[in-house]
Amino acid sequence: MFFSCTNSKKEVRDFLADKNLPVGSAVNIYHIHKDSGRISSKTKAPVFYDYSNRKDHPYSEFPKGIEIVTIDKNGIDSTTISGNYALTYNKTKISEIRGNVVITNHTNQTILETNQLFWDQKEHYFFTEDGFRFTTPESEINGFGFESSEDLTKWIAKDITGDIETTQKDI
Repeated sequence: MFFSCTNSKKEVRDFLADKNLPVGSAVNIYHIHKDSGRISSKTKAPVFYDYSNRKDHPYSEFPKGIEIVTIDKNGIDSTTISGNYALTYNKTKISEIRGNVVITNHTNQTILETNQLFWDQKEHYFFTEDGFRFTTPESEINGFGFESSEDLTKWIAKDITGDIETTQKDI
């Protein structure tokens, strides 16, 4: 004699959402994103949770850290983003990265370090109101509050200390 129960996909998703459980999870992920056949980014994370079953605010969680490497059009590593914890909201494409956040622009040799960073992936924009250290080949800037383009080439530093080397044309 055999017995079985069946639940619809919607019932399972609703159950998981009610219990605040992810609809999926993975360990040691390595994801390659391609755009028009060209690799545009690589993502590595030890643990990934998929909460796409949330009706209002679906998200992905990386509770043990994340590393994202963007690749330029010539196939060279452009920017590396890493942190101890990350959340990405699927609808808005805004991510929060926390804990030892480091962004490195390999081409310009600039590095941004902070404890919390928000990344608007639609606008290709980073911002933080936390303390930061921004290192360029010429200077090191510390402060609270930083906004930047994704590649760290255009930036605004707030409440800063440190020496900044500029030329007359930059002013």
